[in-house]
Amino acid sequence: MKSKPAPILIVEDSPEDYAIVLRAFKKAHIANGIVRCQDGDEALDYLLRRGAFAEGYGWRRPALILLDLNLPGTGGVEVLAAVKADVDLRSIPVVILSNSQAETDVNRCYALGAAGYIRKQIQLKQLEDSIRVMSRYWFEIVHLPKGDSAA
Repeated sequence: MKSKPAPILIVEDSPEDYAIVLRAFKKAHIANGIVRCQDGDEALDYLLRRGAFAEGYGWRRPALILLDLNLPGTGGVEVLAAVKADVDLRSIPVVILSNSQAETDVNRCYALGAAGYIRKQIQLKQLEDSIRVMSRYWFEIVHLPKGDSAA
């Protein structure tokens, strides 16, 4: 029996942007489940299995983290830094999805270990196309580490 693919963790506070990403994943026929965290604190709680996620109920190691930078509470840069500093999480690819056009943000994210940086496009179709290409790359072309997929 084939096991379910590891989920994609989407850390996005905007309901509109989250809906666009989901639609793009659906159009790309991505079989991975989706876990959504709406801020950096919730994402860290999920990833580090603390707070509401302390018991590990339903926890699965994400195959990929899609991370917004501008989040309420703990920001995306801090989440990225925490993931890449954790020996158990650092192999998870983190792709930044942000409105920021600042080269300092791009450079900082790559310096911290981001696997990619996608700027949210103004045109809905462009953003969907970017998500579709990213999905195909990460789930059809590259081989991702399995890590600990059980609680």
